[in-house]
Formats: sequence, C-alpha cells, structure tokens
Amino acid sequence: MPAFPPLRLDARGLACQRGGRLVFHDLGFSVSGGEALVVTGPNGAGKSTLLRVIAGLVAASEGRIALEGGDADLSIAQQAHYFGHADALKPALTVEENLGFWRGFFGRPAATADAALAAVGIGHLAGLPAAYLSAGQRRRLSLARLLVSDRPIWLLDEPTSALDAASEARFTAIVAGHQRAGGIVVAATHQPLLFSAVRSLVLAPAGMAEEMAG
Repeated sequence: MPAFPPLRLDARGLACQRGGRLVFHDLGFSVSGGEALVVTGPNGAGKSTLLRVIAGLVAASEGRIALEGGDADLSIAQQAHYFGHADALKPALTVEENLGFWRGFFGRPAATADAALAAVGIGHLAGLPAAYLSAGQRRRLSLARLLVSDRPIWLLDEPTSALDAASEARFTAIVAGHQRAGGIVVAATHQPLLFSAVRSLVLAPAGMAEEMAG
C-alpha cells in the first residue's frame, strides 16, 4: 500500500435528521492517520448514518467535518472509500471483471486485481461469475475493492458481516496494512473488531455520544 501524508479527520458539532427524526446531535470526534475509530451503539443510534455523512451520501444538518493533510483539491468524500451493506456486484461479470471495473473506477489503483483477490482468499474464483458466489465470497470480493483503491479514509459499515473466522483474520490484516500506511479507518459495528490504535465512539439513542481512546 502507498504511504499517506500525516492526516487527521475532525468532526465537531455534527447533527443529522432523517425523515424528520433527529438521529444524532452535537457529535464530535478526532482520528489521525494510523488510527481506527470504532463506532458502536444500539440499532437506530446513527452508526450507519454517521458513516454516510462522512462519505457525503447524507447531509449533516449542523456541524463540520474537516480533513487535515489530505488533498486540498478533493472533497473528503473523494478521499474516502465507503464500504456499506450492498455489494454492488454485477452478477454476469466474473469475479476478476467485477474487481477490474472498480479498479478502473477508482482511477489510481493501489494493487493489481490478482493481488487483491489473493489477499482476501478468493484468487481461485477469479473466472467465476459473481452470480455463483456465496454470501461470504461476495463480501470478500467487496473487501478486495479496498485494496485497489488508494483512498486514505476507509468507512466500514459492519465489515465482518457474513465473514468466517479465517476471512475475518484476513480482513484484520488488510486493515492493519492500511493503518501502517497512515490511513484512517472509521468502522461501525455490533461485533468486536481486532484493530490496533483504536479510538471508540459510543452512540446512544437521542444522539448522545462519548469518544474514548482505546
């Protein structure tokens, strides 16, 4: 992975409303390159919404997010990779073709498709149409997209969903490599994540939040 310049992602006074409901308010955090911010809390507390706000997919009603040390010519959304619940795969294309599409889309691929597929343990499935993949294999193919993007911010929504123990170990190693390169990880989860250099953000109903160093 390429090394990133020193980075820091800061949020202050964030609030978001969806469908007339206040999801969270007065939310803030700071996470630097090499660190992971793990966001936890009950359903409906706004974990996924927070990731989507950072990704530029949902607008915050109040507050600001700033990235220090990033590319001044690009928005935060353009420097982030959002890994959500949808796999965004084309069933008729092979595993390799699907990844090749995303490698071209990101424009500055950090790894070859072969290397990325090998890293997530599905290199042997490169020629198989995506329609024939299991749920876990589809999730691993989606994870491989992280490796063909050199975007410094990874936004991960329940990233270990549908992964077995071996795949979780591969995923943890991939995240560790991104952190070593100075990248930033923000992950929303109900499950324990074995990341290093972790900061925690605990969301609660009514938008209360507490940030803690791990």
